[in-house]
Amino acid sequence: MVTRTISFTLNGRAVNAEVQSHHNLVEMLQSQFALTGARESCGQGLCGCCTVMVDGLAVSGCLFLAMRADGTEVTTVENLATPKTLDPVQQAFIDCGAFQCGYCTSGFILMAKSLLAENPDPNDDEIKDYLAGNLCRCAAYPEIIDAVKTAARNTKPA
Repeated sequence: MVTRTISFTLNGRAVNAEVQSHHNLVEMLQSQFALTGARESCGQGLCGCCTVMVDGLAVSGCLFLAMRADGTEVTTVENLATPKTLDPVQQAFIDCGAFQCGYCTSGFILMAKSLLAENPDPNDDEIKDYLAGNLCRCAAYPEIIDAVKTAARNTKPA
């Protein structure tokens, strides 16, 4: 197998990784950086569990080849909180009970962050539309919508 060294920014820190041409972003993040927030579930980019931000855009990490990360800025759910404070979206998911098993939660949180960056005051239909590519097998959808609306209220400028 051909291995290539790539360089990129991961959660604000310059890093290098050894990747093979067939490795996807989730595989690399898990095996080389022990970041497990993005999870491969469907392997087809249909469920959203593998969501990662690349250069500010949400991507399906199971379909995004690791080699394509060369020269980019990659942000994972692990970068949202500080040691003392959760991100407002993370806190809203806790406050609203917007998860059960938690498997899909990191993907929903990153997509909600992306939505709120584009539309700081979404209505229910806009939230449903934006998050349509994320699946929750536990069916916590009403709570997820409430969490996004709560996060929107908590992140508005004063």
